[in-house]
Amino acid sequence: MLEIKFITKNLSLVKESLGRRGNYTGLLDTFEKDDKDRKKLILKIEELRALRNKVSGEIALKKKNKEDASDMIAEMKDTSENIKLIEKSLKDIEEKIFETIIRLPNIPHPSVPVGKDDSDNIFLRNYGERTSFDFEPKAHWDIGENLKILDFETAAKITGARFSLSLGAGAKLERALISFMLDIHTEKHGYKEVLPPFIVNRATLTGTGQLPKFEDDLFKIDGLDYFLIPTAEVPVTNIVRDEILDEEDLPVYFTAFTPCFRKEAGSYGKDTRGLIRQHQFNKVELVKIVHPENSYDELETLLNDAEEILKLLGLPYQIVTLCTGDLGFSAAKTYDIEVWMPAQNKYREISSCSNFEDFQSRRANIRFRKKGQKGTFLPHTLNGSGLAVGRTVAAILENFQDEDGNVTIPEVLRPYMNNKEKIEIEN
Repeated sequence: MLEIKFITKNLSLVKESLGRRGNYTGLLDTFEKDDKDRKKLILKIEELRALRNKVSGEIALKKKNKEDASDMIAEMKDTSENIKLIEKSLKDIEEKIFETIIRLPNIPHPSVPVGKDDSDNIFLRNYGERTSFDFEPKAHWDIGENLKILDFETAAKITGARFSLSLGAGAKLERALISFMLDIHTEKHGYKEVLPPFIVNRATLTGTGQLPKFEDDLFKIDGLDYFLIPTAEVPVTNIVRDEILDEEDLPVYFTAFTPCFRKEAGSYGKDTRGLIRQHQFNKVELVKIVHPENSYDELETLLNDAEEILKLLGLPYQIVTLCTGDLGFSAAKTYDIEVWMPAQNKYREISSCSNFEDFQSRRANIRFRKKGQKGTFLPHTLNGSGLAVGRTVAAILENFQDEDGNVTIPEVLRPYMNNKEKIEIEN
């Protein structure tokens, strides 16, 4: 969430910056009008309080001199009632301002390229040669169904569209990837593993920026103000909500495996087959709470941590910097890692790594103390997928397939797969 003082002092800058992200003119115009009214009310309250203090002194003097002060007392009673009424108006308009600014996205970092949508994202670098075959590669959904490790038809019977059922080696492959990713991030990269609730309350989703803007994308539990999590970022970041950390406690690194639940409300007709865009999927998440002075260095190491999983698996990928028009609501800067999918002949997103600066920490009331300084300060929060598990399964199936439809298991996963080298078609 943006700070009211910052918006007021830098209104032109905020309008210009948010203009690169979309049309937020209406919200900013509403804010500007309400903020002017807020300042007028504050000034009026201050004037009335000053008057009340002055007259109260005069009343005290009259009483000391045994003079009649009843008229002045009655006047001050009316003044006190007037102050209460104006304070109520001030509270109402402050709540209205809060409801406006909580719908404003973060300001993009100056290094973020300006653009309208993902077609304007900027290529940063790639790793590995694109996998090619001397035969027509199959899509991961066909491979999975032929191997009898993925069953979309039964999943649709159980629930509906955009769900999958993993079987046998398919289920084991998902579990292997989860364990492998968590082991790398905890044992090599220094993250603390947590297993958070998969259901969260409204305050938790508001703290990380999913609410109120994206309520239509969330699965809400009927009869309760609880929601299924869209990503582990939500509960994990909120571990330190309403907390005051010590400077020496920073940085804080968390990693978590969770299922994730999304309505995919804006994706009608997109990726209707396979594991790329589902209502329920598994993901290993990385979350950082860091000192503001080095948060962009922390973003680079976060990106490297997510990249290493793909390197160890031997999957080719590229990295792009998201432009202003493709940037997530809470993010100041984001890198996307896109894995190569040979059957689709394109790169597909498998991880987003973002720096939110103090946008989430202000919303979630996360603070830290600096040694020898008064007051508290806002840390920066970051998160990234390390990685999306279903999409990693899809990438393995497509990149390690052979002409017969068998799939070679990446070497680093074999200890988690009973040392099997391949998932083979059953005779």
